[in-house]
Amino acid sequence: MIRLNLHDAIVALTTSLDFVGVDEIQHGKRVGHMARLVGQALGWSDARCWTLLHAGMLHDCGVSQVREHKLLTENLEWEGAEEHCIRGAGYLAACPVLVGFADIVRYHHTRWDELAGIETLTADARLDANLVYLADRADVLFAPYLTGGHLHHDIIWEHPGIVARLQGLAGPMFAPELVDAFAQIAASDAFWLSMDPLYLNEELDSLGKGVPPVALGTGEMRDLALLFSRVVDAKSHYTDDHSRRVAAICRHLAFTMGRRGEALVMIELAGLLHDMGKLRVPDEIIEKPGALTRDERAYIARHSYDTYRILLRIFPDTPIPRWAGSHHENLLGIGYPFRAQAEDIDLESRIVSVADIFQALLQDRPYRARLTGDEVIERLETLVREGRLDASVVNVLIGERDVCVRLASSEIPLAEPVEVDQAG
Repeated sequence: MIRLNLHDAIVALTTSLDFVGVDEIQHGKRVGHMARLVGQALGWSDARCWTLLHAGMLHDCGVSQVREHKLLTENLEWEGAEEHCIRGAGYLAACPVLVGFADIVRYHHTRWDELAGIETLTADARLDANLVYLADRADVLFAPYLTGGHLHHDIIWEHPGIVARLQGLAGPMFAPELVDAFAQIAASDAFWLSMDPLYLNEELDSLGKGVPPVALGTGEMRDLALLFSRVVDAKSHYTDDHSRRVAAICRHLAFTMGRRGEALVMIELAGLLHDMGKLRVPDEIIEKPGALTRDERAYIARHSYDTYRILLRIFPDTPIPRWAGSHHENLLGIGYPFRAQAEDIDLESRIVSVADIFQALLQDRPYRARLTGDEVIERLETLVREGRLDASVVNVLIGERDVCVRLASSEIPLAEPVEVDQAG
C-alpha cells in the first residue's frame, strides 16, 4: 500500500500537462477552478463540485503534443478536437482510481445540441461535460490576458466582452442554464482575479490540505502511474511505450539484485514516471533528426528536474522522486540535474539510469536507427569503462540479457509483473 493525496496527484498531473503548452501555464487548473465555481453557483453538491474541479484539471490528459495544444487553445472550435477527448477518456477508463472522470473528458468538446442524443449519458453527466467545455472555451478567451505568468490588470475592463461572447453561444454550444450561471459569477472582478497564477496555486494548495490521503494497492498505484506514462510516451512515436519498458527492466534488474516487496513497486513506479518532465520539451526538439543547439540541449537537460519536482508532490515521503529525477546522473559527477557525486547516487537511481539507456538504444530515434543487442552491450560497457555507469548493474543486465531485450522490445507484449512478497 502507498498512501497519497489524490488531489495533489491530480494537481501534479495537470501541472505536467501544462508543460505541453510550453508557454500556456495553468490551463487545466483554471478550467477546473471555473467549473467548480459555476457548480457551486448552481447549488450542486460538494462531491459534484469536486468532480468538476478534478475533471477540469484532467480534461486535456489526452494532449501530449504542442501542435495539438496550440490548435485547441487558439480556436473556439476545431474539427480535430474530439481525438484528444477519446484518447484521454481511454487513459482514464484504464485507471480505476480516475475512471469516474472518463465520461466528462470524453465529451468535453461536444456541443450541447449534440449531447442530448447521447443516450449513454445521464442528464447530470451531460451538464458536467458541457460545463467543462464552457470553462475550457472561457479560458481560451481569457488566456491572452496572461503573459509571462502575470495577469494583465486590464482584464478588469475586458471581462464583460468574454462573457458576452459566450452568451452568444448559449443553446447550440452550451446549455443556457450553465451560461446564465457563468455570467452571474463572472460579472465579479474577483472571479477573474482569482485566476492570477499565485492566487490559483494558493487556492488549490489550500483545498488539498483538507483532503485525507488514500491508501492505494499496488495495482491501483501502477494503473495511475501507467496513465501518467502513457501521456508522456504519446508525445512522439519514437518514445512509444518507452516508460513502461524502462519500468519493466528496472523491476527485473532490482529483483535480480535482491530487492523485494515494496522496493520493487517503488522502482517500477520510478521507471514509469522518469520522463514526466519531457512534456515540457517542444515536439520539434523531441523529433529533431540532427544535432541539438545549445538552447535545445537546455530544454532536454531540465526535464529530469521537472520530473523530480512533479513527483515530489505526488510521493513526498518516498524515494521515488529522487530515483526518477536522477536517471541522467552519472558516477563521474557530471550528470544532470544535480551533478551528484557517485557516493550520493543510490543503487535504484543507477538501475533506472542503466535501464533508460538500454531501452532507448534499442528504439528507433529521429537522429539514429535502433542498435543491435551486441551494439547496445558494447555501448554500456564503454560507459562503464569511462566511469559513468555502475559496473555491477550493467553486469547483471548482461547476465539477464535475453530477458531484458524482450522487456525492451516494443514488438513483444509486456506481461503484468508478478507480485513478490517481502520474503521473496
